[in-house]
Amino acid sequence: IVSNWTKLPPPIFRKVVFVLIDALRDDFVFGSKGKQFMPYTTQVIEKGTSYSFIAEAKPPTVTMPRIKALMTGSIPGFIEVVVNLNSPALMNDNLIWQAKAAGKRIIFYGDDTWVKLFPKHFVEYDGTTSFFVSDFTEVDYNVTRHLDRVLKREDWDLLILHYLGLDHIGHVSGPNSPLVGPKLREMDNILKKIHVSLLSKICKRTAYSPLTQLELVQQTDLASTLAVGLGLPISRNSVGNIILPVVGGRTMREQLRFLHMNGFQLSRLLQENTPAYEKDLGYEQFKIAEKSHGNWIRLYLEGNNSEILINLGKKVLKQYLEALKSLSSSLSKQVAQYDMYSMMVGTVIIMESPLVSSSSWSEVDVLILAGTIGHVLSLGASSFIEEEHQTWYFLINTLCLALCQELCRNHFLLKECDLQLGTTVTQNFDGIGVASECKNIDVPAASDSKLGKAASSTEFVKGSDKWISLASPWIILICCRLLRSLNQTGVQWAHRPDFGHWLTSSEHKSELSVLAAISLVMVFVLVQRRCSLVSKIAMALGLLGVYSYRAAIGNVVFPWQHDSKDISKGITEARFVYVFVLGIVFTGTKDLLKSQVISADSSVKSTGLWEVYSGLVLLSALLFRPHNLPVLVFCLLIQTVMTKYIWRPLKFDAAQITIMHYWFGQAFFYF
Repeated sequence: IVSNWTKLPPPIFRKVVFVLIDALRDDFVFGSKGKQFMPYTTQVIEKGTSYSFIAEAKPPTVTMPRIKALMTGSIPGFIEVVVNLNSPALMNDNLIWQAKAAGKRIIFYGDDTWVKLFPKHFVEYDGTTSFFVSDFTEVDYNVTRHLDRVLKREDWDLLILHYLGLDHIGHVSGPNSPLVGPKLREMDNILKKIHVSLLSKICKRTAYSPLTQLELVQQTDLASTLAVGLGLPISRNSVGNIILPVVGGRTMREQLRFLHMNGFQLSRLLQENTPAYEKDLGYEQFKIAEKSHGNWIRLYLEGNNSEILINLGKKVLKQYLEALKSLSSSLSKQVAQYDMYSMMVGTVIIMESPLVSSSSWSEVDVLILAGTIGHVLSLGASSFIEEEHQTWYFLINTLCLALCQELCRNHFLLKECDLQLGTTVTQNFDGIGVASECKNIDVPAASDSKLGKAASSTEFVKGSDKWISLASPWIILICCRLLRSLNQTGVQWAHRPDFGHWLTSSEHKSELSVLAAISLVMVFVLVQRRCSLVSKIAMALGLLGVYSYRAAIGNVVFPWQHDSKDISKGITEARFVYVFVLGIVFTGTKDLLKSQVISADSSVKSTGLWEVYSGLVLLSALLFRPHNLPVLVFCLLIQTVMTKYIWRPLKFDAAQITIMHYWFGQAFFYF
């Protein structure tokens, strides 16, 4: 026998349409853009015929963890980001499974992540891929094309629509794109079509700006609210609260029943995860509210309709809401709370283990490996991809600081040690004993390779270039900071003005011409030093041809060029440069073949490689836009500084230098 106290209440909604519009910011609906581009939705809100709120999302905010949070009411962990691209079927208790078990017929159209998470749960579905981020139209049309037909049918209980077009526009063009307005108008028409006969819930997922002063709920609250709305049990692991205004139209008895169901589920979850659950504030509040609820039921069954019953009902309602808030907060903290002290202790113990401490890997080696792996993992989320330049800026800045530490260690480690002692350490290292003879040095236990590398740089430390070497990482950091001001990139700040826009404006053509000329001269200075005389002349003439080409097409001006009639297509000048590029590359290739077949002299091979490299630099100078020529200059300058004052003194091997080249190359792609 099932009593009225334990059985599920009847559903509030006969049909539910759940519309998920990715990247629907709150100001797109409630702000000025809402009145302009979503007039029908704004009108419904202003009339007070809908309940409007902002659903706050806990990180991570990529698609698969967000869907899990919406349907289970639980808070996903950051490990979910790793499996985002290959979403397995969701095995935890969730709203979709409960609906299917209750015989509800569910139809889905939209992001195919849902189909992967809930296989065989939908009676009808059409999944669209989110991979083609440049698709703003078809990805939404494939959802909307089913709408007219489905809304006329009566053979479904839950319809889920997941639109991606607005999110794609945000990723590619940013929230201020002119494409946002028409897309919002399209979404408004869809909501209007649904609203005429059905209850529609609008869920805002991705946010680009701070929230407005509207009622704030958690996205995890939607799972509990939809569950009671459909007459389903609340998911076992849900930490959400019922959104009271959604059920506010029901009788007091039903409202209290809904809140008791929610509180009972949260208290049971707390018991499973907290040994001392009885001392939890939320649990104590729930027990008090439950007792008061029993008193209210007793009065209600006695037929008491006095003001005492009404006031007691309001009191119990308030007690339940406070208890639910405390329970949800306690459970959420358990999910998102990390024992930082234990994590730090564990990290120290691992680093102090013999296996790690005896490793020949330096801090720079660890940074290079961790940074490269971290970048690869970051490509699993579109938010990291669209702002990938920030990842590379962070990595090269961190690398420069690590190199600065290595240079300081090499300098101060050998301070006041003579060259003879350094040689002895290199040849006959037998632990700390020999090294400790140096004065004013604190030498930690290290491997042979580490101290051998330090000792082998004695000549560098005592050389006159040591201060330039110590300053090299800071010089590189300054160069990178200047380059970041040249061009705005990414999505979020691409629309902001930068130095590149200032240079390319027509009124600053003279300044651009001077900068381009100086940059080409600097390119010649940095490249010519190891070329043959013939290649030097060809490089100089080729760079002159680059400037002539840019002047011919009107990007820059010669001092004697005052008439725009002199502007041409620049085909002759470009061909002139290509001839010198081919000539320099041919000369370098000839030297390389000569070193392999005729001569064993390594200097001939080195010169040949450098000339091929110089030819490619000349080609780059031709292809670069005039305002980006400083990027090429700084690239060559940083490479020169790194080679002479960092890589050579620190004795980095080919693998380390190759990865550093890759890092800086990726960063310069975005500069």
